[in-house]
Amino acid sequence: MATGTQSLSALLQKTTIDDHEEVLKACNASLKQSKKESNVLHTKAVALLKLDRYEDALRVLEDGGEALKSGASLERSYALYKNGQLLEANDVAKGILDDRGARHVEAQAVSVLLYHDLAKSHAAVDNEENDIKINGGAVDAQLEWGKQGNLVQRKKPTREDLFETAYNAACESIARGDLDQGDVLLKRSRDLCNASGDLSDEEKLAELLLIQVQQVYVLSWQGKFADADRLASQITQKDIPDASTQHIALNNSVAAKTTIENPYMAHRWLQNTKSIPEKDKFFTFQSDRIRENDLILDLLVSKHEGVIKSTDRTLTNHPPPSISSHLNHISVLNAAAHAQNQLGKFGIKHIVPLLEKRPLDVTVAMLVVQLYILTDNRGSAATVLESLLKHLESSDKTDHQDVRFAPGLVATVVSFYSLQGRKSEVTTEFARAASYWRHKSKPPKSLLQASALGLLDSNNSEDQATARDIFATLHQRDPEAKIAAAGYVAAYALTSTSVSEQAKSLTPTSRLISGIDVSALEEAGVPQTKLSMDAQAATRKRALDEKPKPAKKRVRKSRLPKDYDPNKAPDPERWLPLKERSSYRPKGKKGRQKAAGLTQGGVEKGADSAIGTGGKGGEGVIKATGPGTANKSKNKKKTKK
Repeated sequence: MATGTQSLSALLQKTTIDDHEEVLKACNASLKQSKKESNVLHTKAVALLKLDRYEDALRVLEDGGEALKSGASLERSYALYKNGQLLEANDVAKGILDDRGARHVEAQAVSVLLYHDLAKSHAAVDNEENDIKINGGAVDAQLEWGKQGNLVQRKKPTREDLFETAYNAACESIARGDLDQGDVLLKRSRDLCNASGDLSDEEKLAELLLIQVQQVYVLSWQGKFADADRLASQITQKDIPDASTQHIALNNSVAAKTTIENPYMAHRWLQNTKSIPEKDKFFTFQSDRIRENDLILDLLVSKHEGVIKSTDRTLTNHPPPSISSHLNHISVLNAAAHAQNQLGKFGIKHIVPLLEKRPLDVTVAMLVVQLYILTDNRGSAATVLESLLKHLESSDKTDHQDVRFAPGLVATVVSFYSLQGRKSEVTTEFARAASYWRHKSKPPKSLLQASALGLLDSNNSEDQATARDIFATLHQRDPEAKIAAAGYVAAYALTSTSVSEQAKSLTPTSRLISGIDVSALEEAGVPQTKLSMDAQAATRKRALDEKPKPAKKRVRKSRLPKDYDPNKAPDPERWLPLKERSSYRPKGKKGRQKAAGLTQGGVEKGADSAIGTGGKGGEGVIKATGPGTANKSKNKKKTKK
């Protein structure tokens, strides 16, 4: 045991405190020598918890033996709580004495269990049932905002008769991303609050302000910026009692505007808000969004260097890739600061070097792909996307594989391949994603449904078998889900006759086509798109009785000069260079002197004597003169007498 512990200590000296992946690698390397080393298993479990791999951490703790369970009781209770095993987590936390961490785990588990138990029991005093509903709904909303929705028992909202329960149900829907349902519940909460007879006018105003602040947030996310801006202008910030809610309302009002005419004033408003008291601090999901808004305003006022330094610190502590929306937003803001808010070729020039430094950064890669598509350079976009996939697939880290097969990235890859007409790659992507997620304990249901639908259209028998297995698993987990039932029936309709029960749960065909006029469809014929109609009109053949018209002869444009006279004889020297023509007269004195010594092909008089063919004893030979001999007498200096 001492050898394993010393080996682990030597390995951990090479890592940093926050480098949990390196700690996990060191533990795995040490466990190859001794698989039952409790200290190493304990360290590995802590590293897995730090990496949010709660299922793997619980598996390590449960398989490590009783000694590990007793020595890592706090970690085990927390892993049980994060995996939704509340009773077991509570029992383990109770057995840990004098430990505040255990008390926190116990309180969280007990709070959820108590409200679940109270909701099942009958009310003992007047209005207790309403209090249980209100507080239980608030607990469920906090679990949804904290990404622990698996602990929430009631997913579908019921008919709410209290404005508080309607508001809490709206918050649950908003946290799950169901904005339409959240908008409906917020409106009902507002109506119930207005109709309440138990509240005074001041209390109604305070409650309605909170509802309106949440409505502005929902309308902004729905893209209804005009409605959000109009509603935000009706909110009086000073009437809101909490300092944190005031700051949130101010953030929502700024975010609701489609264009910020004066970002410097907006930046000043947010910076001058009063400090938040310690007891009224933001939750993590709130503080993350507020920080992102602050960074965006910093970019709008050209504080690029400050944004780069701030976001670099965050990315250094939490290196990509990640499925955290906050970290991905931080990465985008970092890239925008490097590009100085510019798009096009300027943005590509400054963002591509970031991708070279951070090849696993999915956000930067997607940003570069989008910029290439905007500049109509799809070839480079495909290269960047495929390079990112290769880097992620070559990584041996489990969380990197979660990013590789994240629903958003898979959807992007499938959409890109579909635009390029690469159907085989689309099927392969669906098959790989389904193979990765189908055996996980908490797979993304939407991705499995899309993968099964894509594989069902494949001609490969193995892909069709995979689609059948996926739909069977989805239908078994949630028999009431319409998509799972319809997929199950479609997958097994050709191979099995035992799908009649599942088919009964689907909407009858007669009801689906009740509003369709079949005769009108037959008379209208097959619908055609504008492109197909244009192509058909362009390739339509001529009628038989129509004689083809002779093709028009093309008359070439005349190249004759404008002052051409056919009666005038052309110049016979027109083909000679200008300097060789008899009519050439050079300009300037030097040019005329030079031309005087030239001939135009004739023999000059006395030339025979000049070249030595006549005369006596070479009397006609021309003496060569150097460059200085001609003016030698001129250049000779006179001597003084």
